[in-house]
Amino acid sequence: MVSSLLEHCILCPRQCGADRAHGQTGYCGQPAVITAARASLHHWEEPCLSEGGGSGTVFFSGCTLRCIYCQNHNIALGRTGKQISVNRLAEIFLELQQKGANNINLVTPTHFVPLIADALVQAKKDGLHLPIVYNTSGYEKTTTLQLLDGLIDIYLPDCKYVSSELGLRYSNAPDYFDVTCKALQEMYRQVGDPVFDASGLMQRGMIVRHLILPGSTEDSKKVVEYLYRTFGDHIFISLMNQYTPVLTHEYPELNRTLTDVEYDEVVDYAISLGVENGFIQEGETCLESFIPDFNCEGI
Repeated sequence: MVSSLLEHCILCPRQCGADRAHGQTGYCGQPAVITAARASLHHWEEPCLSEGGGSGTVFFSGCTLRCIYCQNHNIALGRTGKQISVNRLAEIFLELQQKGANNINLVTPTHFVPLIADALVQAKKDGLHLPIVYNTSGYEKTTTLQLLDGLIDIYLPDCKYVSSELGLRYSNAPDYFDVTCKALQEMYRQVGDPVFDASGLMQRGMIVRHLILPGSTEDSKKVVEYLYRTFGDHIFISLMNQYTPVLTHEYPELNRTLTDVEYDEVVDYAISLGVENGFIQEGETCLESFIPDFNCEGI
């Protein structure tokens, strides 16, 4: 089953058809071997995921979207990481649990979904009991997400743009919004309304992130409006101001941080719509502390 899914790979919306099972790399830049760049306790997610023990985060190498402004560009481009087996990934999940993680947080996992699913099944048989978080760009095929039905407790997708022009310019994905809308519906179908434990840690549900880009506040408002009109307070919306410039000359409009005025404009708009289940960021968040050292720690 796993092999056949990777022989003509159409796991992501790119549907590149690469024979990853026999060494080809797809749009994601990865063959059919799990590659990961870091596994550690991460304290910079939303508080309901990372307060206390931290989120047990596994950063996978490669990416099916590859936004030009990505903070994690070294791993998104597959420039770093270590190849591991399904058995080793299952062990990593259990090691993070033993270290006191609140959850297991799978970052950019799309292109390894069949292998990750096998590792989760194995780890659960061996005693893994933490909530599983699927941390994604939102650019997902519903058929791939359905392979995870019953294995994922918390979906943590982005919703980046409504504009097809922005999707094309920054992510080479003019269909980003249409694809992501369908994916979000499938994610919510699987996990439903938010559930928290007595300490306030999320055990089940969906948090949709939106990174506000410089000069794009009008599109950000459209994202927030879509999310609230569609899901109401059945999900949480996380508005992020941590955009970090990584460009020099090709995209001059992105070669600066977000202003407080821009961020406050989007937050105020969300409040005016009636959004109550939300997260906002305060202070100087466009700092290196949000970008881990991808040195294969824990892999």
